[in-house]
Amino acid sequence: MTRVFAAADIGSNTAHLLIAASDGRLVTRVDNINEWIPLGETVAREGFIPKDRADELVMAMKEFRRMAQAEAGGRLYVFGTEAMRSAKNGEDVIRRVEKDAGVRVDVITPRREAELAYRGVLLDASGLDLGAMIELGGGSAQVGSVVAGELADEVSLPLGTGRVIAEAGLSNPCPPERRAAAEAYIAKELKRSTITPTRSSVAASGGVARGLWRALHPDGEKALSGPELEYMIWAASRLSEARLVSRFNVKPKRAGTLLPGAMVYLALMNQFGLERMAVSEFGVREGAILEMANGLLEAGSK
Repeated sequence: MTRVFAAADIGSNTAHLLIAASDGRLVTRVDNINEWIPLGETVAREGFIPKDRADELVMAMKEFRRMAQAEAGGRLYVFGTEAMRSAKNGEDVIRRVEKDAGVRVDVITPRREAELAYRGVLLDASGLDLGAMIELGGGSAQVGSVVAGELADEVSLPLGTGRVIAEAGLSNPCPPERRAAAEAYIAKELKRSTITPTRSSVAASGGVARGLWRALHPDGEKALSGPELEYMIWAASRLSEARLVSRFNVKPKRAGTLLPGAMVYLALMNQFGLERMAVSEFGVREGAILEMANGLLEAGSK
């Protein structure tokens, strides 16, 4: 039976709500809204979520709850990822969201985040015989190998776009020494990963990958290649955010993620020996919707 559900993630770049109909196998989007709340970069720099960001989060969750009640019968599941995991005051902020917005928040583990992302990715990548999946956000990157169609080993790396910006001082345009610092930081963190794709086909998921895809592929082809990412790094190192917006037709706040996102994905592709990777239009929220539809995830559960 097809029903309507709502899933929202408090990510490191955005708070994002998906309202969708699902029968447990397919997902049809009904409404999709996001609020840009860059928790990842803030937490990376300061270690905690400041009051003004918490205020924005409470307001967003109030609206998400209202929309879920109106469109999904109140079936809303909210989860937090890297920024909420690593913020020193993350638990305090969650209690405030639950008290002031009436929304329960489940802070999920990196493994759980990768599992939900993989479930979503399979909606449009099940025929690719995947060997690995990469889900890059503002705070971290979840990298997982796929064996016999199932997510196997997984590692969470502090390579989210906000984290890289904070660690290396990236900007648009970007001085050569800052870009070199970012390359060194990315290379150092990638040494922690022992993930090796079991097939040559790899899928990228998440807002950063989709932002790069839309910027580089107005033709709609759902893939990114090494030369395309090199071009994006070249362009984003030289152009202001305003110029990036007009050149690549992206939203102003997404423009700032193009440089660190392209650098991280290119480094991962080089480490895996890939010439190109697929980009999925789906991810963690769709994965959560599927689990709700299959009775594996309870709305509002902790």
